[in-house]
Amino acid sequence: MYTNVNLAATLGALALIGTCLLLIVLALGSVYFLIRRRSMPARLTFLAIALIAGIYLAAMLIFAFRSHEYLLSRGEEKYFCELDCHLAYSLTAVSETTSLGEGRDLITAAGVFRIVTIKTRFDETTIGPTRGDGLLYPNSRVVTISDANGKQYFPVPKAQTALEKSHAAGTAMTIPLRPGESYTTSLVFDLPAEFKAGTLLIQEGELTTRFVIGHENSLLHKKTRFRI
Repeated sequence: MYTNVNLAATLGALALIGTCLLLIVLALGSVYFLIRRRSMPARLTFLAIALIAGIYLAAMLIFAFRSHEYLLSRGEEKYFCELDCHLAYSLTAVSETTSLGEGRDLITAAGVFRIVTIKTRFDETTIGPTRGDGLLYPNSRVVTISDANGKQYFPVPKAQTALEKSHAAGTAMTIPLRPGESYTTSLVFDLPAEFKAGTLLIQEGELTTRFVIGHENSLLHKKTRFRI
């Protein structure tokens, strides 16, 4: 199974929350000691803060160095680990066009519009025993295409609007699902005409994921991408 983490999502979340709470308590303690002019306890709390932060950073780097780059083919799935279930994403289709829309809404690509279709699937075999059939609201997603030199391209808002008006954009990636449900989403990128080979990356958009141990968005962690 290809995932966006190499540490269980529950453990990563608990480690982040626990560390943050501990650092807040120590920070409040250091402020208290400084106000009471107790220099030695204040120094010790500052030292404890530095030590805990250092250990946490070291843990992040250890899991980052143990991670691997993966390049998935058409139809292969990348799992996003939630706390008690998994969402699976796959690249199902890629098409090209030089323009989108009609009449006044016609938009012409600077290079070539590359339309990628992504399938989102709520894998019902990964839910927790007590979860039930409730809706899962996906976190925000960031989808980019990179060329061989690492240059990133993002979906083009105006072209995306034109695709939506033609009812060809599918379902937004933030729409909730129940176990076993799936849908597809099409996104438009304006790529250079000479663009030949590249990779597509789907990531979580929340800033907090950058501080979760073992998360793909964390410092120096390697990525799981799709070949396009």
